[in-house]
Amino acid sequence: MPEPPEGSHDVDVEALLPMLRRIVGARMGDHPSAEDVVQEAVARVLAAQDRIEPRTLEAYAIRTVRNVMASVWRRDDTDARNRHRTHDPSRPEDGEEIVVASEERSAMTEALARLSDRERELLLAHEVSGHSTKGLGEATGSSPGAVAAQLARTRARLRVEYLLVLEDVEPPTEQCRPVLLALSAADRRRQRELDAPRHLLECPTCARLSEPLLGRTLPRQDEVHVPISGDPDIVAARQAARELAADAGVTGTDLTMLATAVSEVARNIVRFAGNGEVTIELVERPRAGIRVVARDTGPGIPDVDEALRDGFSTYNGLGLGLPGARRLMDEFAVESVSGHGTTVTMTKWFERKA
Repeated sequence: MPEPPEGSHDVDVEALLPMLRRIVGARMGDHPSAEDVVQEAVARVLAAQDRIEPRTLEAYAIRTVRNVMASVWRRDDTDARNRHRTHDPSRPEDGEEIVVASEERSAMTEALARLSDRERELLLAHEVSGHSTKGLGEATGSSPGAVAAQLARTRARLRVEYLLVLEDVEPPTEQCRPVLLALSAADRRRQRELDAPRHLLECPTCARLSEPLLGRTLPRQDEVHVPISGDPDIVAARQAARELAADAGVTGTDLTMLATAVSEVARNIVRFAGNGEVTIELVERPRAGIRVVARDTGPGIPDVDEALRDGFSTYNGLGLGLPGARRLMDEFAVESVSGHGTTVTMTKWFERKA
């Protein structure tokens, strides 16, 4: 796996390793390429980390590792069918290369045609004719910065349209194109507005197409993402919350209450949804705090008010459940849609020491 850039902190991606190994182990067993698949998936996620909304990492990692596994199965199948041949089937014939190149040119032509006239003219003037953003700004009565921003948006859209044409797919929902555009443009604010993490979990088409749209990496020191699919992950989420909060200055009973609340929401994911993700992040406004977002795509909660009532429990156990977690935190909110999952957002405020 390639080394991350100097000074980077890939704790978030490292936290995905146990989940990825479980997925690969369940489907590939002791296949000799199993660990290579995990490492390749991690490398791709690392490359995409700075271009996507952080909460998307788990969904992106799951789809990525499945795509890598599919590539391995296709390669094995091709090798098996061509063992009797004397040439290497992994190297395409010249005719195949010509066809691929032709398809790519056709896809780019069609993608350009999907842009508006203004977008296409501006892009070609800059990329083909070599006009500077300053010159284009003067010609259009705009500033160089505005021209550069427009070019960035156009390139982002062109990448999306090119992939759609090349893959010969139509977005299955109205939300697909906006989500892909937000990913292509590395627009995290827009990704949050569109709830891109949930969309990628629910839409295999966008999850697959998102992969080639992403690249590069930046360190993230104020967020931790823990995929949740079993009891060990509950422990991991609790520990991650304690470590991040302690580093930020949370102490004493506040630290204990935060860790316990994280355990409860993670336990709910395991018991009622099967899998999901817990994100723990440091926030600074309106004051210092630790925000926790527990997200799943399970069956949802039929009656949120009832589920938050003290004493309510849907299983026999010693856990505090959602009512207990709410009491332990300063802010607490639940959003749930039947058949689409639940998101719990809770915050613990604290005073920084001078």
